[in-house]
Amino acid sequence: MKMHKDKKRLMSYRTHLQKVRPSFRRIESWRYVRVKDSWRKSRGIDSKTRRKWKAGVKSPNIGYRTPKAVRYLHPSGFTEAYIITPKDLEGLNPKIHALRISSRLGAKKRIKLLELIEEKGFRILNLGAAQKELEALEEIADRGVILEEEELEEEEEEVEEEEVEEEEDEELAELRELASKTKKRGKKK
Repeated sequence: MKMHKDKKRLMSYRTHLQKVRPSFRRIESWRYVRVKDSWRKSRGIDSKTRRKWKAGVKSPNIGYRTPKAVRYLHPSGFTEAYIITPKDLEGLNPKIHALRISSRLGAKKRIKLLELIEEKGFRILNLGAAQKELEALEEIADRGVILEEEELEEEEEEVEEEEVEEEEDEELAELRELASKTKKRGKKK
């Protein structure tokens, strides 16, 4: 996607702001285990943070916000859209929206959805998981073919072994007959 120069500048400014912005921590969270790290507004009567003194902890305010034109955008510049069914694609523009496919979706439905998305020309943000699933499915399918081939080979080997055993049984039977004949001849003498 070609980004407008102004939008590109604002995106880089947004990344700069995210690096510079302090991590807003709750007062005394570094001192007490019972006080969690998530931000809470300071309300103490003598609080340096509430009074906005230099010595106090930085508190969130409107000045830390990102530019409105690039707010809530994906770093690629697209607006994210969460997709579960093909019906969710209605009203979306491939030039504006990038899709994030639900992780709850099964492989069968995901494959159908991916084919539909490719037809319409959307960009997929979490293709990595889907790609891994597709490769895994292909591997499983290949293994099925390999297993079938191996099973056929095993069956052929079993048939060959049975034939060899039958031949050996026949030879043994002939030898026993010969042995019994020689014993009978020896008894007659």
